[in-house]
Amino acid sequence: MLVKEVQLRVRYGETDQMGYVYYGKYAEYFEVGRVELIRDIGVPYTLIEERGILMPVAELQIQYKRPAHYDDLLTVRTIVRELPRSSFMTWYEVLRARGELLVTGSVKLAFIDKTRNIPVRVPSFLLEAVEAHWLPA
Repeated sequence: MLVKEVQLRVRYGETDQMGYVYYGKYAEYFEVGRVELIRDIGVPYTLIEERGILMPVAELQIQYKRPAHYDDLLTVRTIVRELPRSSFMTWYEVLRARGELLVTGSVKLAFIDKTRNIPVRVPSFLLEAVEAHWLPA
């Protein structure tokens, strides 16, 4: 298992007329967590793309439990529960600074060969990096 936590402060422009974080922003928060997790294992997205692999979102699920508001300090917890094979699954928890669970979700990424524009399995360099940082559950 891999786990990464990042903190974000809600900016005014991320809120809607009700003063809540606009629902679509959570997908962006998930991306911040995922990018930082992958960077932490030594494989930034730029390297993946330089090696000819694209990772489009194939599936996104979000469950809203409580709203976040302007200036809230949020923790985005990104979890990888299974080794990637034909896709890369990440799970998320968004918490307010006091540990209050606001949002959960998951993202499934595909692997696409950039040149041939076809799905491929996880590139070996990425799988090796994940395995090297894997922690027992």
